[in-house]
Amino acid sequence: MAKSKLAPYKITFKKSVTKDLRHIPSQGVKRILQKINSLADNPRAEGCVKLSTLELYRVRLGVYRIVYEIRDEELVVQVVKVAHRNKVYG
Repeated sequence: MAKSKLAPYKITFKKSVTKDLRHIPSQGVKRILQKINSLADNPRAEGCVKLSTLELYRVRLGVYRIVYEIRDEELVVQVVKVAHRNKVYG
């Protein structure tokens, strides 16, 4: 039997993410946005790590980290923070 495709998640952004992206070179922003768009189809894809103390997830993209929240009941992925690995958890 074929596995039915689930509806894609809606991607939302915390307002502060716009500010986060300003500090990243445009080539990096392009790759980050592609990765974020892929989360709509599979928010728990390979490489996704649940952050221990919070209901947040993290995915790596080179030296950058994308931190997001998954709300399954609403089919929403909210991007909370995007930053260089040295600054993302501070």
